[in-house]
Amino acid sequence: MGYSQEISRFNPDTLKTITLDSAVNIKAERLNIETFINKIINDTSFYQSFRDMKRYSFIAENRIYTYDKKNKVNGRIYRKIRHNNSGPYKLEYLVKQDTGKVYKKNGKYQLYTVEMFDYIFMNAYSTDFVKNAPMDGKKGGGTNESYKDKLKTLIFNPGRPVKGIPFIGSKTEIFSANMRQYYDYGFTSATYLDSIPVYRFRVSVKPDLSSWTKDGIMIKELVTIFDKRNFNILGRYVDMKYSNMLFDFDVQMNIEMGYFGADKLPTKITYQGNWNVPFKKEERASFLVLHKDYRLEKQ
Repeated sequence: MGYSQEISRFNPDTLKTITLDSAVNIKAERLNIETFINKIINDTSFYQSFRDMKRYSFIAENRIYTYDKKNKVNGRIYRKIRHNNSGPYKLEYLVKQDTGKVYKKNGKYQLYTVEMFDYIFMNAYSTDFVKNAPMDGKKGGGTNESYKDKLKTLIFNPGRPVKGIPFIGSKTEIFSANMRQYYDYGFTSATYLDSIPVYRFRVSVKPDLSSWTKDGIMIKELVTIFDKRNFNILGRYVDMKYSNMLFDFDVQMNIEMGYFGADKLPTKITYQGNWNVPFKKEERASFLVLHKDYRLEKQ
């Protein structure tokens, strides 16, 4: 969505897909902040777009980069994959390239971050995450599954509480009465993919807060792109940063959709993140995923 690089290092995302029409907040529209907030909280279509991929065949290009402590690239993964949903699902690797520190000796990924990404986005349409499913992370087998489900809540249902992560809890409820005092809310008019008129709704931490208060706020920024014509959510950017005795992380993620017939489907996913949790070495990674050549298959 044309955001500046939050973490100072190589950025694989160079595609600019949204242009602001004006830097001035819209006053004349019959909209208010609550209109956008209610839509975000109650939306189920954003994740449903990932579920809808199973009705299509498409090409995915995945670029994954890992970094050392000096933010120098030390591992690269490139995949060009044909997802064929004509009949029984088939996955075909058109290109598969790895360089640097990518895998452990047992064949698993070096980084848990890459495993999480693989689970949530590569296999999103085959998981048990469905409309109105429980969001408390109780499904799945063990701690890893639980944390993956919690991460899905953060990505696809921002504003909801994430239970079971120490010292996080209600920090994700940025639209609650208690949390609203720390945020500015505003929307501007913009153009998406050169032709779609949209609203860009931005929630950001107030700049005049004390450093101590800012450090205690986990979601630093949440941007949502709405199609003006039907209020569909076409994009989401989230910037999260938090540190405590157990872990610290600094993550920015962007997900964008496009229209294909009657459906809206994921076209671009970007991620930049640093994770540091007990008993594991710090993980630094970035992803760029592009989906294209969607073809609707008969079911």
